[in-house]
Amino acid sequence: MESRAKTIDHDTLQRLVDAGAPVRADVVGQAGGWGVVINYGQAHQTLAVRRGHPRLFRRFDTLAGCLQDLGITAFHVNAAEFDAGAGVGDPADRRRIAASERMKHAHEAAAYDKWFRQSVQAAIDDARPSVPDEEARREFAARRDALRPRLKATAR
Repeated sequence: MESRAKTIDHDTLQRLVDAGAPVRADVVGQAGGWGVVINYGQAHQTLAVRRGHPRLFRRFDTLAGCLQDLGITAFHVNAAEFDAGAGVGDPADRRRIAASERMKHAHEAAAYDKWFRQSVQAAIDDARPSVPDEEARREFAARRDALRPRLKATAR
């Protein structure tokens, strides 16, 4: 794939296609996935993510769908260097795994937040009378006093 300086992002490519520029896409197989080189006029630029790094598609059908969504329905494919098993552990793969972990944690946090809010609302909606603080303190002090002999017996 081309150097980072010769990249084109998705938005810029979309503007070129929308403007009717004669754009040709060459799909290039490589270790761990598929890259895209966009050709228009004398320019040859690698399709990149917003940060300027070349975009690597792990699945060919995802790449084809992306190009189709852009309005590019015909493209040349070079699979000579494609190796689906390679590239595992490369920086792009680690970023994908890290993003997956962040999403997992975000979903877990959202589920916990939902449970917590429901629990608080259930407590607010509970029709039973509240227990005064002093009464609760006396009750738990009695429970602690009842447990102390058992703790001493197990410590021996």
